[in-house]
Amino acid sequence: MITLKSEREINLMHEAGKLLAQCHKEIKKMIKPGITTLQIDQFVEKYLADHGATPEQKGYKGYQFATCASLNDEICHGFPTNKPLQNGDIVTIDMVVNLNGALADSAWTHTVGEISEEAKRLIDVTYTALYKGIAQAQVGNRTGDIGHAIQSYVEGENFSVVRDFTGHGIGNTMHEEPTILHYGKPGKGPRLKEGMVITIEPMVNVGTWHAKMDDNGWTARTTDGKLSAQYEHTIAITKNGPVILTEH
Repeated sequence: MITLKSEREINLMHEAGKLLAQCHKEIKKMIKPGITTLQIDQFVEKYLADHGATPEQKGYKGYQFATCASLNDEICHGFPTNKPLQNGDIVTIDMVVNLNGALADSAWTHTVGEISEEAKRLIDVTYTALYKGIAQAQVGNRTGDIGHAIQSYVEGENFSVVRDFTGHGIGNTMHEEPTILHYGKPGKGPRLKEGMVITIEPMVNVGTWHAKMDDNGWTARTTDGKLSAQYEHTIAITKNGPVILTEH
């Protein structure tokens, strides 16, 4: 069931989103060769606690960390580790913040030192694809309009859009209806209504869109070993257009 949020509920989620965005900005300052994603994870947990918030995904279906940290060919749900980041890596940090019961969800792909031109272009295309999807998050449009805008742009840039993982509604719980595909046909899917809050989170690959799962049961990576990037925002659907609740 799709739930519509009140203005008060959206405002509370916006406060959570502002804190999340600020946390991402702090992470960006930290990332350099030699730091580990486990150090970043520990920083996030303390940062949120210091600001009266908690990491919502910690404990979700047994997940043990405050963040997901997906490195290079990892598409999503990578585990933070003690392996130092190296010059040329790209790493996506994804987290859900719970501030006084209100949730916000956002992912950024960060660069480590000097990265390749291919990696730069992948990140730029993924970021642009997110905003092309957000532009379609209008009252009266359908979820397929979001997916089509993302897919047509990404494939036009000769990259691919992951099919196995999607955006979603978000509210009192982390995953709600509707499912937000990052591919598809315009005019298809549930209609967007004022008061809906959704995540748009395209995962874009250099090579094939196909994913395979690691033995840990969480981490997805590209089947061809090529790079993957992701950007995600939490979006409120309003009569005046989409409002990004996790904007920095």
